[in-house]
Amino acid sequence: MPITIDHLVLTVVDIDATIAFYTSVLGMRAVAYGDRKALHFDNQKINLHQRGREFEPKALHPTPGSNELCFIPNTTLPEVVRQLENASVRIELGPVERTGATGNMSSIYLRDPDANLLELWNHV
Repeated sequence: MPITIDHLVLTVVDIDATIAFYTSVLGMRAVAYGDRKALHFDNQKINLHQRGREFEPKALHPTPGSNELCFIPNTTLPEVVRQLENASVRIELGPVERTGATGNMSSIYLRDPDANLLELWNHV
């Protein structure tokens, strides 16, 4: 059974702060579905759940800051680093060499407002 990812769910402390970070820093697009909010990018999305007011069914222990997500930007890693520096976003590690699902890559790591670990990478 081949599969692909349609969406992920992040449980967050502050949905507005999360939306501001992912839209201004990573260029995602915020979308509302009634009282639900999500972040769209390419043909995927991240649904946002407010801690303590998650939608059912939900993970057994939804916790802000417990995720590690890896994204492939549509620009070079040096350009991503410049954009992050211009936005005063701290790079926690990198660039460092890693191995991804499709081969060798150069990665940088940063944190979102809930301290989720985000990896941004390009092929080497």
